[in-house]
Amino acid sequence: MRVAIVSDVHANRHAFEAVLDAVEAAGAEELWCLGDLVGYGADPNACVALARRHAAVCLAGNHDLAACGKLPLEQFVKGAELSIAWTREVIAPEHLEWLDTLAPQKLDEAVGLYHASPRDPVWEYVLSPLQAELNLDRLQHRIACVGHSHMALQYSRAEGAIASGGTCRAETQLALEADTWLLNPGSVGQPRDGDPRAAWLLLDTRACTATFHRTEYDIAGAAAAIRAARLPDSLAERLAHGQ
Repeated sequence: MRVAIVSDVHANRHAFEAVLDAVEAAGAEELWCLGDLVGYGADPNACVALARRHAAVCLAGNHDLAACGKLPLEQFVKGAELSIAWTREVIAPEHLEWLDTLAPQKLDEAVGLYHASPRDPVWEYVLSPLQAELNLDRLQHRIACVGHSHMALQYSRAEGAIASGGTCRAETQLALEADTWLLNPGSVGQPRDGDPRAAWLLLDTRACTATFHRTEYDIAGAAAAIRAARLPDSLAERLAHGQ
């Protein structure tokens, strides 16, 4: 099956719509979202509605959990705290009820799915081979996908070896027939790896390949929406820099 995997949409409607168009053009059979539909951006209702319409699988990220009142705002940095408080005020009740049904991991698909990591599905950032090594030890699948870090990453471990890997540029293709793998598609709505384009991953479970993609979107429009909502200007400014 050809599955498009996305994460960290963060209420960026402009980016999410562009990715959905790219996913359809790529011939993906399903869309799986690893969480954080809301937070930071100005269009939580539109992004949740798009996920409900298009995603066959959707996890809860830490921002989604906080919007539902399951995590205290004090656990977030100031910009995130302000955006979640604003989201709680504007999100439609039916979308909030749907977010409340989601969990931060799903283990009954062909690959393991976690918002953050196998060790801590809500909070852990997997950003180094050492962290990947510790998490690969916890896998129930040979291949798993994580989000949360806002960076397109891959880590793998051959039998008898230690984990290796790092960031992935656009159009990087991996052959997954052997070894154990931890894949991060990067962020749709707020990339932090220096590439401002929306990130997503195409996983082919039949061919055992994964391809990292980047999609251009209307960054100026997304930034203008953040400013119009009177959210912190830094949340708008960072989009153009991929940081």
